[in-house]
Amino acid sequence: MESKKLAIMQPYLFPYIGYFQLINAVDTFVIYDDVNFIKKGWINRNNILVNNTKFQFTFPIKSASQNTLIRDLNFNTEISNNFLKTLKLAYHKAPNFQLCNEMFSEIFYYSKTNLTEYIAHSLNIICQYLGIKTQFMISSEIEKDKSLKGEQKIIEICKKLNATHYINPIGGLELYDKSKFFDEKIKLNFIQTKGIKYQQFGDEFVPGLSIIDVIMFNSKTEISDFLLDYDLK
Repeated sequence: MESKKLAIMQPYLFPYIGYFQLINAVDTFVIYDDVNFIKKGWINRNNILVNNTKFQFTFPIKSASQNTLIRDLNFNTEISNNFLKTLKLAYHKAPNFQLCNEMFSEIFYYSKTNLTEYIAHSLNIICQYLGIKTQFMISSEIEKDKSLKGEQKIIEICKKLNATHYINPIGGLELYDKSKFFDEKIKLNFIQTKGIKYQQFGDEFVPGLSIIDVIMFNSKTEISDFLLDYDLK
């Protein structure tokens, strides 16, 4: 029987290339929205390049606390519209700006204020542009034992979706035990992005930026190569 690969990740706002490597590496990608919001994470902020310097942008969340589930987060859509203006100022001289401007306009003028819906929409649009065929699902829409936490909750979702291979970012090495997944007939691997570099405006490469930066400076063919530039551990 063919292996069914699954990944489960919190919804991140215009995440870095490694997030898209993970999406591309699996058959189904679950947007993990029925867990608590963590302040100062990547759910509502990220980095772009402004004047050859890393610049952090944030979509302010309405009434968010550490005990708020991600699925219940909302933001002001004016922030999204204003951010498009910031992008135009920052990247109007980038090689792919005109090609990508329509795509980003479609994302930023999306009318939903729920952050999970907004991010799911943006991930779908970007994946369509990049030719990624992975199926998306929303964690809160999957029927499961709500009393489970952490590793057991992940295993439960894997079993509900008949996954035989679970892939997690490298940061999960200390969180997940391969033997526990093996006991459930699920293979576990961790994905680690290699040192991806590309030409930006300046001579010195600025790492750790949003997928927005990657798209502005690289062709679809080049990004296709980046998507495979990782190790599985």
